[in-house]
Amino acid sequence: MEWFSIKPLVASVVYSILGVAIFWLSFIVVDKITPYDLWREIVRDRNLPLAIIVAAMCLGIAIIVAAAIH
Repeated sequence: MEWFSIKPLVASVVYSILGVAIFWLSFIVVDKITPYDLWREIVRDRNLPLAIIVAAMCLGIAIIVAAAIH
């Protein structure tokens, strides 16, 4: 089994966990700097335009994190 190495698998798991942690941390920061509660506005009040903006922001953060880790 010389074609299988555990080192790339461990590196992938570590980078995945690191990327998700950085993504959630940046989302929490954005949530704290907005003047209202994003979760309440999106889920309870069903604010679709705000949900679209937050989704675009999440995609942008995810792309930045992925590029930084890559």
